Amino acid sequence: MPTPWTRRLQVLTAAASAVFTAGTALQNFVIIDLEMIEHSMCLAGLSAAEAAGAAPGLLAFLRGVGVAFIVGNALALLAPRGWAWVFWVVLAVNLGQAAGPFGMIPPEVYRASLDLYGPAGILPTAVTDGGAAILVIVLLISLAVFRRPWACLSHKKER
Repeated sequence: MPTPWTRRLQVLTAAASAVFTAGTALQNFVIIDLEMIEHSMCLAGLSAAEAAGAAPGLLAFLRGVGVAFIVGNALALLAPRGWAWVFWVVLAVNLGQAAGPFGMIPPEVYRASLDLYGPAGILPTAVTDGGAAILVIVLLISLAVFRRPWACLSHKKER
């Protein structure tokens, strides 16, 4: 049974996910390129030759991960439908995305982004990863309070 918070949470989730989808696509296909990957590998201690040899494979892997996050964030646009499975997908995708700054992305990647693109190089990931952390907190609070996805109440009648 919907509460006054149900629709607000669903719309917030869809709006945030639209931003995260665009931000992740920007990060994945504009910021993360071969030059940035090679530079981050050199910052991590590899020689230029080693970085040049390993970077294409890492770039392909990171793009694959990025596409998975893009798809996950795009699925979250279905939040206004109120389907429970979308809630759990949103939670999982955003937990993964929020983990980036907490060790999933090496600091050399951020440094390379700053070196090559300035603050604009880390803006998409700051918005997506930071926003994902905030959304996860909001979703977990709603889950703790209502004990059901999307801030809904149980259909059972209280006695």
